[in-house]
Amino acid sequence: MDKEKLIIFDTTLRDGEQSPGASMTQEEKVRIARALERMRVDVIEAGFPMASEGDFASVQAVARAVKDSTICGLARALDKDIARAGEAIKPANSGRIHTFIATSPIHMQMKLRMSPDQVVEQAVKAVKLARQYTDNVEFSPEDAGRSEHDFLCRIIEAVIDAGAGTINIPDTVGYNLPQQFGALIGELIARVPNADKAVFSVHCHNDLGLAVANSLSAVMNGARQVECTINGLGERAGNASLEEVVMAIETRQDLFACNTTLDTTQIVPCSRLVSSITGFAVQPNKAIVGANAFAHESGIHQDGVLKNRETYEIMRAEDVGWSANRMVLGKHSGRNAFRSRLQELDIVFETEEALNEAFARFKELADKKHEIYDDDLQALVTQAQSSTVDERIKLVSLKVCSETGETPESAVTLSYDSEESSASASGGGPVDATFKAIEKIVNSETELLLYSVNAITSGTDSQGEVTVRLDKGGRIVNGQGADTDIVIASAKAYLNALNKLHEPIERAHPQV
Repeated sequence: MDKEKLIIFDTTLRDGEQSPGASMTQEEKVRIARALERMRVDVIEAGFPMASEGDFASVQAVARAVKDSTICGLARALDKDIARAGEAIKPANSGRIHTFIATSPIHMQMKLRMSPDQVVEQAVKAVKLARQYTDNVEFSPEDAGRSEHDFLCRIIEAVIDAGAGTINIPDTVGYNLPQQFGALIGELIARVPNADKAVFSVHCHNDLGLAVANSLSAVMNGARQVECTINGLGERAGNASLEEVVMAIETRQDLFACNTTLDTTQIVPCSRLVSSITGFAVQPNKAIVGANAFAHESGIHQDGVLKNRETYEIMRAEDVGWSANRMVLGKHSGRNAFRSRLQELDIVFETEEALNEAFARFKELADKKHEIYDDDLQALVTQAQSSTVDERIKLVSLKVCSETGETPESAVTLSYDSEESSASASGGGPVDATFKAIEKIVNSETELLLYSVNAITSGTDSQGEVTVRLDKGGRIVNGQGADTDIVIASAKAYLNALNKLHEPIERAHPQV
């Protein structure tokens, strides 16, 4: 018997971006959206168009770039939000508006200051207006996990009658337990008279570490859409992890009456891309995509796997995208081979100038590093996109001295608005000294919120990818830098962040 389809709704670009400091540029959103499309994700929630002009432009850019996935824009149950979302998704081959209003007693009373009757009226009005822009409308009763069940049944019936084809039940604050949440989904499907006219969906947060468990319990009780993010990214403790939900259902087909149509071999490449762009490293023991996910240390385990993989592995590493995936190119490789491999990774530069710049970076890296991997290429592209920022501040030279028993020192020369300036400083380590030397020149008055280092590949010649997060007066920016020299990579990341602070603010962070 054919299995029912489980729709995978990815909200990395919207809810995932609400992780403090995870804000993405328009180009970065498009890159991630294309990776999700290669994975055959059904619905991509590209952003909240009403949040700002920049967010509107990002949703519109994703709608233009992606052809095979449905592109969704989030909107509060307000006329202006829905009109803005409708305009943003207009270029999409398939577009959806996702509108929401809070339904829990505490949210209605304390946040909305609306009566239940007013909330139902507003929800119905919003869905009807959204239907003027697209036939594909999703409705969410925010904080459904703490809402009264009778009221949920009432508002869901009303919005389905108004034209909502998807009903999403969010555990907005991660409060529910799996058995409880699954029972709620089953109850709603059974009690709402017109439930058969809509797909029921879930959107679970991970505050108690139960987002995936709650999502799977909901699927077992009739939900046929799961909202999730790559690497479990999201505000607070994050959202349900796409890779965990998908592979749990794929692996336990003996228990689930549905399955996805995702290309699971794209999971690991997509995970690495999101990690690289956001600066949120994946923990080594993270299920599916962590570096140790398929590693066996125990001698007993190793012996068993060598005799029969299935003794200790319930899925194949290759099925989720773990492979050698090595690009056999070096310093003697030509532009055509370089361009061809980028195309295989679905990386396309809009101009020859951009390609030439990336190729020059590739050659520079090949002189330092014997083997170039696909992850190195992804880092090169991230660097190339970061360098599109107006570089008012450029690194000219850097010299550090670090010696046992001596205080590390750094001497830095920068080009600042085309004028060279030099400074020296000491610090607790060479990176600390370098940042202090840079600050002597630029005096940025910023606060360093995050300094993160991640080895892009294995080996002592691996590139180090550094993410720096700076805060200046409430404005938070991320800077990225990569180099085989970790101190140089750190300086690049710090300067990249400083240059972003000089740019006009295109978009407010979704939490603002």
